[in-house]
Amino acid sequence: MLIPMLLIFGVMYLLVIRPQSKKAKEHQKMLSELQKGDDVATTGGLVGRITGIKEDVVTLQVQEGVRLRVLRSAVTGRYKFSETPKSDDKAS
Repeated sequence: MLIPMLLIFGVMYLLVIRPQSKKAKEHQKMLSELQKGDDVATTGGLVGRITGIKEDVVTLQVQEGVRLRVLRSAVTGRYKFSETPKSDDKAS
C-alpha cells in the first residue's frame, strides 16, 4: 500500500514539480538580468523596449513618446522582432 503511493509521488515529482521549479528559476534569472534597451513582452501581450528599471517596476516604451510602467514580474521574456524582408522586387 505504501509502495504505490511513493511511486505515484515520485512520478509526479519527475513529471510536474521538477520541470516547473526549473522553469521558475530560469524566469527569475531572466528577470534579474533585464537591462535598459532590451525588447520584452509582458503577460498582457505588450511588446516594448525597456527605458528604465527600478526595483519592482520596469518602464517600457511601446511607441515613440508612449511609455508604460509595468511590474517586473509581468515581463514574460525577451522579444525578438522578426525581420521580414520587403519584397519590392518582382520575381522574374
